Formats: sequence, C-alpha cells, structure tokens
Amino acid sequence: MKHPWALAYCLLSTFIWAAEPQLRVQAHLSGSNPVVVGATLQLQVDVLVDTWFTGAPQLPELTLSGATVIPPGGEAQHLTQTVEGKTLFGLRYTYLITPSVAQAFDIPALSVRVTPGQANAEQTAHSEPISFNAQLPPGFSPGETVLAARGLRFSQQLRRSADPLRIGDSITRELTLQVDGALALSLPIPALVEVQHLRRYLADPQIKSLDDGRGNLSGAQRVDSASYRIDHPGTFSLPAIQLKWWDIDAKQVRMASVPAIDFEAFSGSLFKPVFSVAADLQQLGEESRFHLSRHWLGLVCTLIILGALGFFARTGWQRGRHCWQGWRSARQLTWLASADYAWQQIPEQLEQSPPQLSALYLWAHRSQQQLGLLGLVDSPQSPLSLHLQRLLRACYGQKPDGPRALQQLKNELPKLRDRSALHPRHNAARFHLRPLNPSQKKELP
Repeated sequence: MKHPWALAYCLLSTFIWAAEPQLRVQAHLSGSNPVVVGATLQLQVDVLVDTWFTGAPQLPELTLSGATVIPPGGEAQHLTQTVEGKTLFGLRYTYLITPSVAQAFDIPALSVRVTPGQANAEQTAHSEPISFNAQLPPGFSPGETVLAARGLRFSQQLRRSADPLRIGDSITRELTLQVDGALALSLPIPALVEVQHLRRYLADPQIKSLDDGRGNLSGAQRVDSASYRIDHPGTFSLPAIQLKWWDIDAKQVRMASVPAIDFEAFSGSLFKPVFSVAADLQQLGEESRFHLSRHWLGLVCTLIILGALGFFARTGWQRGRHCWQGWRSARQLTWLASADYAWQQIPEQLEQSPPQLSALYLWAHRSQQQLGLLGLVDSPQSPLSLHLQRLLRACYGQKPDGPRALQQLKNELPKLRDRSALHPRHNAARFHLRPLNPSQKKELP
C-alpha cells in the first residue's frame, strides 16, 4: 500500500467512535456522626457520564425497615468531576433517611438506568452497598420519641374571645414548633391536655416542610391549637409544655418549653359591658323603623275606607244613573204613545189656521181604537155627533163655517173625554186577527 499511515488513522478513528460512553454511579451518606435515632441523613447518589444525558436517569425505589425514606424530587444538582484523569458530567440526587429505631441498616446497591449521548442503547450502572448503625442518643429511653435537629424554636400564642372572660367564652392556645435539619413526619405531638370545667376542642394540626428557597429541604414546621370553652366561673390554668430534643451539632439533650397560662372567668351577672349590644341592635332597628301615631293611623284608615266607599259608590251611582235614564226614556216613550199626550195636542192644533184634526184622530184611535171620529158617539143625532159633522163640513166641505163649528166643538170636547172615560173600550181586540172584510162606518163629508 502506498499510504499505510492513512489506513491506520482510519482504523483508529473507527475504534474511537465505536466505543460506548462511560457511565458511573456513586453513593455516599452525609449527616451526623455517629448516627442517632431521629436524625435525618442524606444519601447522595451521583450519576456521571462522559458525554451528556439524553433523558432523566431512572432511580430505584429505596425502602428501609425501621426508617423513613423520602425519595428525591424532580430537581437535581449538576456536577463536574475528574475521575482517573477524565472529566465526567453528572447529576446528584438525594434520598432523605430518618431512622426511628436503634439498629443497623444496610443500603443495597442502587441500579440506575440512563441513556447517555452517543450510546446505542440504555445503560445500567450500580452503586456500592452502604451500611450504617443508628443508636439511641443519651438521655432518651427505648420507645421514647426522639427529635434530633440542628435548631429548634418553640412558641405559643393565646387568643381570647372576650376580655374579661365569662361563662360561654373561649380561649385558644396555639403552639408553633419549627426545627432545622429534621423532617415534618418526625415532629412530636405537643400535649394539649384537658382541664377541669373547660371543654376542649382540638383543631387539625398544620404541618409543612421548610426549604432554602432552591427546593432543598431545610426543616419543618408544625402548628397545633386547642380551644377551651368556659362552663363554670373560677380560676384556671393551662399547664406548661416541655419538649425534649437532641441537638445534633452540640451532641446533647436540650429542653424547650412554653410557660403555663393562668386566667380567670366570671359569671355572666358580674360582667357589665360598657356598650350594650342589645341597645346597639335596638338603635340600629330604630333607624330603619317607620313611626306612625294612632291619630295618623286612624286618619289613614279612614281615608282608605272613604276611598273604597267612593269607588263603590261611584260605580253604583253610574249603574243607578243608567237605569234611571233608561226608565225615564221608556216612560217618555210610553207618554208619547199614550192617549193623554194626543189629547193635550188637540187644543193647539185646533188653534191653527186652518184647524188640524190629526191629534183628535190620534186620540180617538189610542183611547177608543176608532179610525174615525163618528165612532166616538153612540147616536148620529146626538149634539156631539152633530157638532162633529158640522166641524168636518166646515173643514173639508164646500161651504166652510169654521169659526162657529170650531167653537162648538171646543165646548163639547170635555163632554167627549168624559164619555170616553165612562165607556172605555178594551184593547184586547188589537191582539187578535182583524176581520177578513172589515167594515167601517162611513163619515159624512
């Protein structure tokens, strides 16, 4: 071959690119030494590669009998280390372990799966097994709850429903416990005991973890409260509360406490408030209340009654007025259709020039059911009949003698009306059929 060095270069490059990336897992404990019950240890697991991460590493689940284990969260610490002269890049995950009993603990090898950059497939690496021994700190007996922390703050707050207190009021005692370097689940429950003649009501505790602002747990906080309702008057005392804990840094037992609370409650009759609640409520009600005296109330009722009576009276008046007008119209029509009305028209018509006899004919028809005037007399030779015949000749004949005949008729009219009143004709005949060939008396011209 003309260029053997070129062939060697190609073979070396192929070998380098074909090599798998390096994956390494390291685990170590960080915490107090010696390890005591109640203290929180950090199991730090470092996942290192010489290329890069194509995805988040898959960590195993860790369970230890006799200890509380909190797995890592979603955040990890970035690392850069030099191992055997080679630079590795990695992520650090932290398990929190709090032993609750004094014994030996064995942490098995942890298998971590990850796919580094330039890898052909997913790779798995194992950490070394770790063992540690937890012991009971001095000053604590077996079975006693141990709180191990680097710092502790214990305080209380008191709230009164009224001042001074009396029967039916309540007092609330709130305890706040904050620790550094401990888990929330390891915080003890303070003793909020019952007190005679006070009814205790416990509230649900408020527990939360504290962090350093970057997602790393730094401690925990627990808030407990209890309300005491007063059933009897007297002097009462809520006892002091002491809390024993282990100082990890000083390696000694410490005591934290809150003082007792003494208070007095009175009966309801001994306490007189400066401002009366009942009076205030009554004053509030008076502002929105409408006052009306009896005089004005009676006046308003009278006006309402008069208005109602006026309304119904107006309706009745209108109905009565309509009825009266109808009756009056009917009466007027009856009068206009009567014989008396026709009789009253006779003198006026006789005074006309020439005299008119239509009212006399109308009266004869209405009073005696006669179509002519001669039917009003019984005998054609009676004076009245003669006067009527003479009046007809005077009005309608060839030789009128009107004034004389008219005067004679006027003199005989009262007799004619008296006669018709003495001999009235029944009107029943007008409700029957007329004769087929009616005959009428013929008047002389």
